[in-house]
Amino acid sequence: MAHTADQASAARRFSASGPLTGTIRVPGDKSISHRALMLSALCVGTSRITGLLEGEDVLATAAAMRAMGADIVRDDDGVWTVHGVGVGGLMQPEQAIDMGNSGTSTRLLMGLVASHPITAMFTGDASLSRRPMARVNDPLSEMGAEFNASPGGTLPLMVRGISPAIPITYRLPVASAQVKSAILLAALNTPGTTTVIEPVATRDHSEKMLAGFGAPLTVETDDDGVRHIAITGPCDLTPQDIEVPGDPSSAAFFIVAALIVPGSDLTIENVGMNVTRTGIITVLEQMGGRIERLNQRTVGGEPVADLRVRASDLTGITVDPGIVPSMVDEFPVFFIAAACASGTTITSGLDELRVKESDRLATMARGLEAIGVSVEEREDGLVITGSGGTLLRGGGPVATLLDHRIAMSFAVAGLVSAEGVEIDDTRPIATSFPDFLALLDSSTGAA
Repeated sequence: MAHTADQASAARRFSASGPLTGTIRVPGDKSISHRALMLSALCVGTSRITGLLEGEDVLATAAAMRAMGADIVRDDDGVWTVHGVGVGGLMQPEQAIDMGNSGTSTRLLMGLVASHPITAMFTGDASLSRRPMARVNDPLSEMGAEFNASPGGTLPLMVRGISPAIPITYRLPVASAQVKSAILLAALNTPGTTTVIEPVATRDHSEKMLAGFGAPLTVETDDDGVRHIAITGPCDLTPQDIEVPGDPSSAAFFIVAALIVPGSDLTIENVGMNVTRTGIITVLEQMGGRIERLNQRTVGGEPVADLRVRASDLTGITVDPGIVPSMVDEFPVFFIAAACASGTTITSGLDELRVKESDRLATMARGLEAIGVSVEEREDGLVITGSGGTLLRGGGPVATLLDHRIAMSFAVAGLVSAEGVEIDDTRPIATSFPDFLALLDSSTGAA
């Protein structure tokens, strides 16, 4: 892969490659890494975490928990040791907490602070400072916390927690694992029972991990399939040794790359297979993708498998909007798979993609057009007519708008392009997948 010289913005052109072969591991799951640090910090005693994702977003979470009193150390062998302060023991941070680009940890930490008698100011980078926080503020305000946000409900934002907070029953107006998790974390230090009603199931890492740490949590599903998740507080958490499985969102880039680059046969080890996260595998298999699950096992309450992925002839499909919550972060790279398939792929129900690190629908549509893909942007989805397995034209530069998933998706597109695909900035990739470029080079033989 040829490199361009513009180091200021780290632009780079990704070109057609050899097949992806061999065996790789992707970084630890980002969602689980955030929660492992937070819950360990709320224990009295010592927890150890292996496989933690060491991207900028997770490091921001570690720094935030340190600022509120937890002792968090990375040992030379890559194991993270956390000495917690206990539920109710969070301390007043001395200065504003810079969350960088991490929307997940900002929203979850707002929940933690909400039921502690402390005040915290959250700041972030330009991308995070555009993202809406009101959906988290609303239920936490019902619990008694106060928020001073910037115009539009964005960062910088001050949270003034309260203790004791007020238990609530809250029905999620939109499917959001982050809002659910923020309420459950606030419930840990709230007397009484707090219940989240979830009409559409979202990723359930918080429930699994809270139960694993000993929180008194119940999950009941009613006759209509609606989940009722309840925590009775205040409660104590028990320190744990946690092994973080590989992030399925990170694995998705290599799954798609191996499916679309002819001759590929790639094994990705230790991938988290939580059913609330594997929608991308389901839809790629519906398109004809050959993805084999090997060595299926359970690690720390989470299902894990090794995935063998082989080059496949993909066919366009209409994606069931019901699967969106289980692959919401994987749509950018899924659109690349659709661009290489035979026929038309239709997606809908993707309104949530407009308020991610960028407006991912508009950003992907513009980028796909720039590299010669036939795409129609609709209000809640894209309609993509694929190349039928022939090389994409390529071109660029594609504007990534500081969005790591956009950057990685178009890097994958470059592997099956005639002219290569130039993206304007690779630096945002470090927020979630610091080794992505090196891993891509090594698995395609370009290293």
